[in-house]
Amino acid sequence: MEIKPSFIELYKTGDLGKKSREAGDLLSSCTLCPRNCGVNRWQGQLGCCRSGFLPTVSSYNVHHGEEPPISGIRGSGTIFFSRCNLSCCYCQNWPISQLGQGQEVTVERLAGMMLELQQRGCHNINFVTPSHMTAQILMALEIAVRQGFNLPLVYNTSGYDSLDSLKLLEGVIDIYLPDIRYTDPGAAERYSEAGDYPEVNQAALKEMWRQVGELQLDDQGIALRGMLVRHLVLPNGLSQTREALKFLAGEISPQVHLSLMSQFFPAHRANQTAELGRSISREEYRQAVEWAEEFGLENGWHQELDDTGGGPPDRIVKTT
Repeated sequence: MEIKPSFIELYKTGDLGKKSREAGDLLSSCTLCPRNCGVNRWQGQLGCCRSGFLPTVSSYNVHHGEEPPISGIRGSGTIFFSRCNLSCCYCQNWPISQLGQGQEVTVERLAGMMLELQQRGCHNINFVTPSHMTAQILMALEIAVRQGFNLPLVYNTSGYDSLDSLKLLEGVIDIYLPDIRYTDPGAAERYSEAGDYPEVNQAALKEMWRQVGELQLDDQGIALRGMLVRHLVLPNGLSQTREALKFLAGEISPQVHLSLMSQFFPAHRANQTAELGRSISREEYRQAVEWAEEFGLENGWHQELDDTGGGPPDRIVKTT
């Protein structure tokens, strides 16, 4: 199976440029993400994500630690954006997401990173934490396509995304890789400072599924198009895992691909809350796997816990 990235046709018709300009207009009173801060990022004003116009990139490289259809054989070309529109107290990458470690780059340089990773043989370009940078991604993509870029794009997101931004990405993003973190507004507010996360996230997942549908693989098992949802199991039921999986099966599809993650550990400020002060137990993760089976979620991956109770980040070792 061969599916060409649909943004190639958008570029030829001029629609990619239109999307880029429309997204750029949103930056003047920023509504790129659900925070709707209304700041003028063109003028360097900072909202919740603490980002002006120029994207800040913490790193870009060939990454082999994603789910098998994403990393494949030659790796995923990951571009890690600094900053985030959430403020998770347990974030494992908090120096990047909350302190903003990284380097400001132009959109031309961002396009150059995409082209370089393509030249290095990656299966795709994987934008990590992209929700506050959708305009800059579209601008960089237009430049990169002009210079021969043609890899599938992965939108690797917390799932806290606005419908307006997602609709601008229709026909641009080939593979959506969102989280579903909570179904309870209270937990979302307490642990990520986003009480509207469940409502926003569920609407976003439905829109992503509408755009790309079930994960489609080539004859080597590499993802070409579709959606793969991640769910991080938190201790003490704080991720509402049963409710999250029930939503996926009932309101998205039992065919949706699921990555059920066990790698939580009390990073950043998690130790300041007793309920997040430990890794998950074997029993908690076993129960999560059983719930996935109960709801018929048979496509995807789960991790095996090591002797300390937590699997290493991003190492998917067992298929369901």
